[in-house]
Amino acid sequence: MSNHIIALLSQWYPQRNEDDWVLGTVYKTTGPTYRKAGAMILFSGSGRQLGMVSGGCLESDIHNHSRRVIQCGQAAILTYDGSDEDDVSFQLGIGCGGTVHILLQPITRANQYLELDALYQALSESRGGYFHQLIPSGAGEVEGRFTPSELDSGPAGKQRGLLREEGGHLWLITQVTPPHHLLVVGGGIDARPMATLAHNIGWRVSVWDPRPANARREYFQTVDMLIQGPASHLADYVLAQGVNAAVLMSHNVMLDADALAALQPCHLSYLAVLGPQNRLERVIAEAGSSFANLGGSLAGPAGLDIGAELPETIALSILAECQAALTQTSAYSLSGILT
Repeated sequence: MSNHIIALLSQWYPQRNEDDWVLGTVYKTTGPTYRKAGAMILFSGSGRQLGMVSGGCLESDIHNHSRRVIQCGQAAILTYDGSDEDDVSFQLGIGCGGTVHILLQPITRANQYLELDALYQALSESRGGYFHQLIPSGAGEVEGRFTPSELDSGPAGKQRGLLREEGGHLWLITQVTPPHHLLVVGGGIDARPMATLAHNIGWRVSVWDPRPANARREYFQTVDMLIQGPASHLADYVLAQGVNAAVLMSHNVMLDADALAALQPCHLSYLAVLGPQNRLERVIAEAGSSFANLGGSLAGPAGLDIGAELPETIALSILAECQAALTQTSAYSLSGILT
């Protein structure tokens, strides 16, 4: 199960009135911590936990505090100092050595569910925005609100992190974005682990293949959409569904070329073609383009060099490169063990 906020809210929303709920949010950290500000978790009065805000060492203690929040109906603040031998987090073996500050807020009809229902609706429609949470001053004030991105067009609306208003109130403002949406071109055997792995890490996944024997639902049970029909429709689909990454892996030069020609104007954050350099050049030529025009925006051959040979490790290689491209990070070895 993904820990993206839409995955948590999709389980909470149908049961929002059937149980008592508490939202836990990391609102500040210092030093090394497992999760950073904005990470969220949901607890129910019946004992359910959705999501995580640590490596699993703090959740039980946070859950105990959430029961008291349900009883009193007020927000609470927790602090776990992993560097203090007298602190509960040190005794629980948090290990990271940093300090985590957590806000607990009751979610009720009376406080408009903190507008988590509006946030869920927006994410379900591939729209993002900003989630505002009041950090209580001591009286346990509870307030949360969601503003869609299109209504936060000014510079002030795009501020993130802890922000103190003129009246003295402290707010956590978290930018919330929809999960990445990957389009897989080709519904063959090696596309199955690609689609499954992308789904398992919380991405939306669509598969396009006009061939009747491919991209069948029994082989792609977890994907959001199976698309058939002409490649010329792909651009409209990408725009309407918020697709931001695509991998061309149909093993058919003309199908990949048709898809490449259709997707070239779409401004995807990641566009990749499976196969060696000579095949890539054929696909580009058949698409009526040139490598000079596409070289800066096309990943080919696709993936990171991790010694991948099997369909599963090839999928890992490509999705790792895709993740780095989507987040604009370098994909280098954090330890420096790889050079």
